[in-house]
Amino acid sequence: MLNDKTILITGGTGSFGNCFTKYVLEHYRPKKIIIYSRDEFKQLLMATKFKEYGDRLRFFIGDVRDKERLKRALEGVDYVIHAAALKQVPACEYNPNEAIKTNIHGAQNVIDAALDSDVKKVVALSTDKAVNPVNLYGGTKLVSDKLFVAANAYAGNKDINFSIVRYGNVAGSRGSVIPVFQNIVKDGGTELPVTDYRMTRFWISLTQGVELVIKALEEATGGETFISKIPSFKITDLAKAMYPEYPTREVGIRPGEKLHEIMVTTEDSFTTYEYDKHFIVYPQVVWNDKQKVNRNGKKVPEGFSYSSDNNSEWLSVEDIRELLKTVELEK
Repeated sequence: MLNDKTILITGGTGSFGNCFTKYVLEHYRPKKIIIYSRDEFKQLLMATKFKEYGDRLRFFIGDVRDKERLKRALEGVDYVIHAAALKQVPACEYNPNEAIKTNIHGAQNVIDAALDSDVKKVVALSTDKAVNPVNLYGGTKLVSDKLFVAANAYAGNKDINFSIVRYGNVAGSRGSVIPVFQNIVKDGGTELPVTDYRMTRFWISLTQGVELVIKALEEATGGETFISKIPSFKITDLAKAMYPEYPTREVGIRPGEKLHEIMVTTEDSFTTYEYDKHFIVYPQVVWNDKQKVNRNGKKVPEGFSYSSDNNSEWLSVEDIRELLKTVELEK
């Protein structure tokens, strides 16, 4: 479905944008992929990395805070992947106005620009932190999610829909626990700090995140939140898998951190369906006859929730050790 299509990625020079671009260029023949971002140096690096694809990759300097620039960039675009955001929890806490400008106002700008263009589909990247948020970053992403779901109400007769994909920290991403442990050992540390011995997380790779976005592009009819079914692991087991000879030390949960990653809440259970490899949380409000529930799924029972501590699939220490061989660390 991506053949001969023009795709724009906001925040496209990030880890997701690089992985999505590589995946699409290797598996499809898009007409054009447009990278829309603020950092010209990262764009230069990305242009060099993908130089063999020539004119099929284009670069726009721009900020999601700039609605007029977005409108110009979206001319002739079929699909938009909204990945731009301020993501660092401490930075958002100390700069709340900036987080709001990018994560909330920027989201609305993407929506308005897409509605004013001939865009057909918009997929926004969300996060587990938007579910029952305990920090400002999560709060802004919750609002962003609500904006993208509600955007379907303003589509009218336009052939456009908006959907969301949600996942947690990607294995090996900047600031995640894998590179933290590696850097501690590299710098001569003698023990591994664990915030809480009860802590669990989901395991997802960047490629799995990209595949979930493509599924949303293929299946969404408007307002859905797509969530992958992925295994959980204990942070203590990750430490054992990486450095079994190193002792761990419990240091306490950091501000804004959760014990477990939550993807589907009990309140979401009323409109959530389970499929072979994913869940879909459907919108509670239906705005038009284009919105449909894929009946190949099974309605989850009332009170169901999906979090990293109540998962049915778990990684053992040996499972984690094998998966670590496939992790590519973000630079």
